Amino acid sequence: MRRYTRTLVAAAIVTTVVAGTAGWASGHAQQPVTGAPVGAEAWRADGLPDPERTSAAGIAAFFEGLSPARQRELVRAHPSVVGNLDGVPPRLRYEANARTLGGEHADQQVLASDPRGRGQVALVYGDLDTAEHVAVVVPGSDIDAGNVRPLTDMAESLRRATHGRTAVVAWAGYTTPLGVGVDAATGELAEAGAERLTRLTDGLAAVGAPAPSVFCHSYGSVVCGLAADRLKAKDLVVFGSPGMRAANVGELNTSARVWAAKDPSDWIDRIPNVEFAGLGHGEDPTDPAFGARRVPADDARGHNGYFAPGTQSLRTFAAIAQGDVR
Repeated sequence: MRRYTRTLVAAAIVTTVVAGTAGWASGHAQQPVTGAPVGAEAWRADGLPDPERTSAAGIAAFFEGLSPARQRELVRAHPSVVGNLDGVPPRLRYEANARTLGGEHADQQVLASDPRGRGQVALVYGDLDTAEHVAVVVPGSDIDAGNVRPLTDMAESLRRATHGRTAVVAWAGYTTPLGVGVDAATGELAEAGAERLTRLTDGLAAVGAPAPSVFCHSYGSVVCGLAADRLKAKDLVVFGSPGMRAANVGELNTSARVWAAKDPSDWIDRIPNVEFAGLGHGEDPTDPAFGARRVPADDARGHNGYFAPGTQSLRTFAAIAQGDVR
């Protein structure tokens, strides 16, 4: 009875929020970027593997069979495809994206750059070819190619906390919601993001990188929840999560270890943890009944404070990334 009452109350709250923001939300609804990279038509016309029909492992095998000269010829001829094609060796992707971006993100390792929509980008800190450990940071609302600093701050903080021993991918690789309107309350953007995140981890595996620990912030945890059963990951770590679109860890159908953190001052705690008529994202992953391993976060502050230097959450995140906790 208590659960039923909570669902009705939450439904009323969600309905009120949607009604109150409907005009704003309809004017700012985001269309997810999906499909093959920019330039794919010319790539296919040259008889090259279809980016949408070839697996990341197939792309990796194709590039492995090319001479270095032919690889760089494709970088020059099709930089927007090579730079965004999971399974291509990272060094070639960096070179290709440097060509398409010019001076933007100069001296950075750009693993992906898609100009469509609000723009998407993935930046790498460390060496994916030699790192013993890899982490991927998946952001929540408002992050895109023009507003990537909050994400890169998290990635850089995690890399420092591992003393440079973990390569970290700051992955702004999906269309995020803007603000807290209807897009943030529904799963459409997360579903599209889950496909792209799955492809990313497929690509990392295809080039021989270690299975990553995936750190999922806020709405990014919805993306990770929907992708969980397909992700080639050793850990899923959610923090500031509105839910993972699952009732418990078992429903995620993942072999990865699942961790959850929420600090006492995070406003996400005021969001109803239900799904109703397509709105909301389900149970709180930090609820003991969900079954995730709890990450201590009592000294973190607010919704964005989990990677702050000196916090228990950051120390635990670093230990997870390095495989130092069981």
